[in-house]
Amino acid sequence: MASPAPRAEPAASGLARFLWRRPRLQLSLLLAGPVGWLVVAYLGSLAVLFVASLWQLDDFSGEIVQNPGLQNFQELIDTPVYRSIVLRTALIAALVTITDAVLAFPIAFYMAKVASPRVRALLVVAVLMPLWSSYLVKVYTWRIMLSNEGMVNWVLDPVGLNGPGFGNVATWLVFSYLWLPFMILPIYAGLERIPNSLIDASGDLGAPTWTTFRRVILPLALPALVAGSIFTFSLTLGDYITPTLVSSTQFIGNVVYANVGIANNLPLAAAFATVPVAIMVVYLLIARRLGAFESL
Repeated sequence: MASPAPRAEPAASGLARFLWRRPRLQLSLLLAGPVGWLVVAYLGSLAVLFVASLWQLDDFSGEIVQNPGLQNFQELIDTPVYRSIVLRTALIAALVTITDAVLAFPIAFYMAKVASPRVRALLVVAVLMPLWSSYLVKVYTWRIMLSNEGMVNWVLDPVGLNGPGFGNVATWLVFSYLWLPFMILPIYAGLERIPNSLIDASGDLGAPTWTTFRRVILPLALPALVAGSIFTFSLTLGDYITPTLVSSTQFIGNVVYANVGIANNLPLAAAFATVPVAIMVVYLLIARRLGAFESL
């Protein structure tokens, strides 16, 4: 008696077996959609920004002339006020980053190495709570506090001091407050990964506290510190709301906003917007060399 012919394998089953044997292909297919969307949305917008920065604004008609050229970038280089705005913005961003690093490190260290699990959970919630409130509410609150009749002057008046008012110092203070959680959380995550045995071994070998911090804790936490600085530095570079509300000086974001909305000079605004992008590309390359991406 002849044996029955084997049934054909369903195509779906064969495809499933093919993918099961190739896990990397599965991962590639799963990430293809999101990564493709990010490439189109992010890199595509940067490409459009760069192309728009090469256009020109006709001084007579006020219309945009799609004639590629580098005149906008030349204007940024040749105009002293634009150079000072870039320098001021980068300097404030650096000061905010340094300030947040100094404030965040002891807080993160206490959370990761000293606090009990219950206290640690409460501190994590306390760090995250400012992120749940409106950005504008926080900035306007600082504007009220820094005003002539605000709480800062009310506290400083009895000792004969005046508050910073509205200016670069106020911008530095508000930015440092706004971005502090973005510095605390990466440092906390980095410190939590440091084995306690390394710190204990340093103390057992007779190293003072400062030596243990400088030669054991800080090198191991440096990637996390740089990862936090990516947030604080980039967020400060591109912000225009805080300088508008608590300062009378110009920053990169203010100039871009003014050229888009008021002056209607889209090409110059696009050229100016590429400045923080270029700064952050250099910053990210340095951060990558320091291993910061592993702590994100």
